[in-house]
Parts: sequence; structure tokens; C-alpha cells
Amino acid sequence: MSVEFSVADHVATIRLNRPEAMNAIDPETRQELIDIWQRVRMEDDIWVAVVTGTGEKAFCTGSDLKKTMPGNESYAQQMFANPVSQSVAAHMETDKPIIAAINGYAMGGGMEIALACDIRIAAETAQFALSEVKIGSIPGSAGTQRLPRAIGMSDAMLMLLTGDRISAQEAFRNGLVSKVVPADKLMPTAYEIAQKIAANAPLAVRAVKRLVKRGMDLPLSHAIESERYVFGLLYQSEDRIEGRKAFAEKRKPQYKGR
Repeated sequence: MSVEFSVADHVATIRLNRPEAMNAIDPETRQELIDIWQRVRMEDDIWVAVVTGTGEKAFCTGSDLKKTMPGNESYAQQMFANPVSQSVAAHMETDKPIIAAINGYAMGGGMEIALACDIRIAAETAQFALSEVKIGSIPGSAGTQRLPRAIGMSDAMLMLLTGDRISAQEAFRNGLVSKVVPADKLMPTAYEIAQKIAANAPLAVRAVKRLVKRGMDLPLSHAIESERYVFGLLYQSEDRIEGRKAFAEKRKPQYKGR
């Protein structure tokens, strides 16, 4: 399998496993990822996901150009005849939080996968780039849209227009990643964060993610109105009542996602 998948304690681990190809995504890997993201969305036992790469060199370097040749379909066919997006970062849409544990090179589509995650943690040796302009192309998996939203216009333009790499330390400076840790601490740090999230009420966690994601594209007044509406939806939920009871009784809450 070119993608390893496992679930423990409500945390799913997705590990790209093609270290001989810098964890690049070939057609088989792409299909495996489509199936895995469907499982993350649909399986009740999964509350948080962590995505990483095998080995010390690469998180993911995007599409495997040796195995992913341009098709013969017209653009209209690609857009309207094939309902399954071929973007490497497609199908990651879910209200469940996704953490990227970036263990090495995150280049092109690999960086776009990281950008599609909610929290990014990097090893000290990680490097980042969207270098498509160097080969006469552009990022094809929302990189031009997600990067400015993540780090601001000037830093994003610097990366996108030069195509240059940045280090993990520079990624931390501009807010692309939340933490930079030694390589041997990367997965323990990612799992520590995932377990903290999984210990919280899952409906509340998913509601927060949806509000943040959608609210960024709304006027502030409309976003605040959405927040008030979702607060009301959760007000009488079983988990909210359990959380208050557990606090009063000085015990750990037992959340059920209801």
C-alpha cells in the first residue's frame, strides 16, 4: 500500500508511503487518498486525523510526474464529464480537524496538502515551496488561494512569484506552521495535539472548524450571526450537558458526539 492508514483512540493516521519517490502521489496513491478521506469523513470513530510522510526526506513532493502524464481529455471533459477531482488536495473537505506532521520536503502539491490541513507542525529539517512558476505552470490544488489566507499577501507573493524554498524556521516566522520541533519529536507532538482535540466534545470541535472556515469568507456581522446560531444548536446537546456535569463533579467528561 502506498498510503498507510490506522485509527486509535479516535485519531486516524494517514502516512504517505512512497519514500523512494519522495512520497510523490501517483494515480494509485491518489485513489487510495480519495478512499481514505471518505473514511475520515464518514466513520464515527474518527474525530481527528494526522497526515504525514514516511522517511526523513519528504512529507510529499506532489504529483509523481513520471507516472502522471497529461490526459487526452479536453478541459470541458475534465471539468464536467469526470466528477472526481484529480487535485492532490481534493476530497479533504471535512469538519473533522486534520493535522499535518511535515517531516521533510513539502513541495508543490505536497505543500498544498499541508495547506488544506487545519494545523501544521514541522520538523526542523522541513522545507516548503510552490515552485510551479519555475516550470511555466501554477499551483493546481488551491495553493494560490490558501497560501495568502495562511500567511498574508506579501509573504505568499514572495513564495509564489519566485518559486523559492523556505525553511521550517521561516515557515514558523510567517505563520505557515504552528510549531517547529526536532525530527524525533514530530509525531509525538502531532499526536499530543490530536489527543487534546480528541478529548474535547466532537460536535463542538467540528462546529468551531466549520465556523472558522466559512466565517473567513463572510462579512464579520454575518459570521458573528452564524456563530450565535451554531451556539444555539449545541446548547442542549448531550455533550454540552455532560461537559458541564463533569466540570461540576470534577471528573473527565465522557463525550459521545451527540
